[in-house]
Amino acid sequence: MSGLQSAILLLFINIGLLWLLMRIPLGLRTLHLNRTFRCTPETLWSAMNPAGSKANWHHSVITSRPLSHRVGVIEQTYKHLDKNGEPLRRLLSLEPLVAVTGSAHGFQSAVIDDSTLDPSFWKDFRERRIVRPTPEGAVLEIAQTDRYRGLAFLIFRYVALRREMRALEGWLATGESRPQGYFEHPLVQVGLAVLSTLLLWPFLGLTVQGLMISTFLTLVIALHELGHMAAYRMFGHQSVRMIFVPLLGGVAIGGRPYRSLFEVATCALMGAGMSAFLVPILIVAEQLADRGIVPSPARGPLLVFIMILGAFNLLNLLPMHRFDGGQVLRQIFRSRRSQTAASFVVTLCIMCVGFEVGLAATWLLAGLLVFTIVSLIGAGSVKPRQKLEEMTDGERMLVAFGLYAAIAMHGYAVVFAIDRIF
Repeated sequence: MSGLQSAILLLFINIGLLWLLMRIPLGLRTLHLNRTFRCTPETLWSAMNPAGSKANWHHSVITSRPLSHRVGVIEQTYKHLDKNGEPLRRLLSLEPLVAVTGSAHGFQSAVIDDSTLDPSFWKDFRERRIVRPTPEGAVLEIAQTDRYRGLAFLIFRYVALRREMRALEGWLATGESRPQGYFEHPLVQVGLAVLSTLLLWPFLGLTVQGLMISTFLTLVIALHELGHMAAYRMFGHQSVRMIFVPLLGGVAIGGRPYRSLFEVATCALMGAGMSAFLVPILIVAEQLADRGIVPSPARGPLLVFIMILGAFNLLNLLPMHRFDGGQVLRQIFRSRRSQTAASFVVTLCIMCVGFEVGLAATWLLAGLLVFTIVSLIGAGSVKPRQKLEEMTDGERMLVAFGLYAAIAMHGYAVVFAIDRIF
């Protein structure tokens, strides 16, 4: 298989995985989970009932109590923060299950208000929990229904339920609930990054050069996400993390929702922005290697790394919906007409870099079409509960010049590296 065929195959695999994870219409789906615990039904019900005496047993729940002035409504507060840095607040409508007989207890709940998400996010969500006595103790039956688009959130909900059950087992045994799961642990993410590198290797050629390119691509992704994480920290996020998804890349996750459009734009821009700081350093290192000051065998790998760094970040600055470039432009320009004009200018600048390095117009248009399709696959976002603060004119100008600088730096990196390689 030629290099071009491998690249096309990898591209179609990525598009297919993205569609399955983000866009496949699954409709209403119900997750079922049954778990038996060695405890009395009364103890388990006091924890599962949102109005129960032990309803705040979970490590992420601060309080769970009925509202005295609203019958059948439960107020829950969580350690997760809203955009103002306050504990997340959620209101549940609670209905006893009258069909439950004997010594069993059950309820059905729905979310009627949320301090971080628009109520439309919860319009199809329903949850039913039943506690039944058994000879071994008590069994908990959970049925959680929602409307899903893409497998990613369905898988997330299933994993969250299983983690909750493990935390419940720990609480029943020790009286203390602890966070469960190791997926977000840095060592696990390093392992996933290594796995991603090895999965990319066959598509880039099972040679030393192919391994070098796949390793460099993984490093570039990590640097890009570190830029986002640094921006989150700068805006006061108490916790940030990076999640690697083999073959698909990585994603940086902040510790709370965005507060302002300036925060959205800056956090999106800093992925490419941090990498842009490395461009002049790497170019100086290449020139030192060219003159023999730095060992000359490092010159070839340096050029390859500069090319991958520039190309990856430059493509990520395309003004597509889910790309960082699209995120930035939507915050700078608020009208549809100005967004369209700015998108045309940015796309033209990036295509000019392609022309400069010798790419044919047909390939550039084909690539633009593919990236547009990928952007549409990832389209759709969660609407926040409160409107974000608008940018001032000074903030808008600052972000615009930052976008221009990032495009210029990475465009120059691509032209410089390809000119030296070929």
